Amino acid sequence: MITELGRRRAIVLLALAGLFLSIYLFLYALGFYGELACGAGGSCDLVQGSQWARFLGFPVAGWGVGWYAAVLAAAILGATSSEGRGPAALARWVSPALAVMSTGGIVFSGYLTALELWVIHAFCRWCVASAVITLAIFVLSLPEFSRLRR
Repeated sequence: MITELGRRRAIVLLALAGLFLSIYLFLYALGFYGELACGAGGSCDLVQGSQWARFLGFPVAGWGVGWYAAVLAAAILGATSSEGRGPAALARWVSPALAVMSTGGIVFSGYLTALELWVIHAFCRWCVASAVITLAIFVLSLPEFSRLRR
């Protein structure tokens, strides 16, 4: 059985990986890369160039940077408070924050994946990797929901 501290440390590592991935995609969206490294037969440029690559006028990857950074910060604060190194007041809001953020992340990621599948008819490997990371964060955050009643 994985401990609360172990789960939060895993979320830290996953959020860090997702943050680097979304920064890469965000830099591409801002024009810093001419082509994404997507491998043979990759459709990354098609997905990233579609009208769906922006949400509320801002690149989706930029939203990802913000989401992963927020999850990373909450998980780090949660891990330090779990170890007894942080203020106990932090521990009270970490569980609800991780529960809400992971739910929002998995819903938005599912929406984007559905767009790739049924609207764009192409998949970006980086986007799929981000969806898998988001799913893992959500699964690791599930025990946080039990703490919401306390």
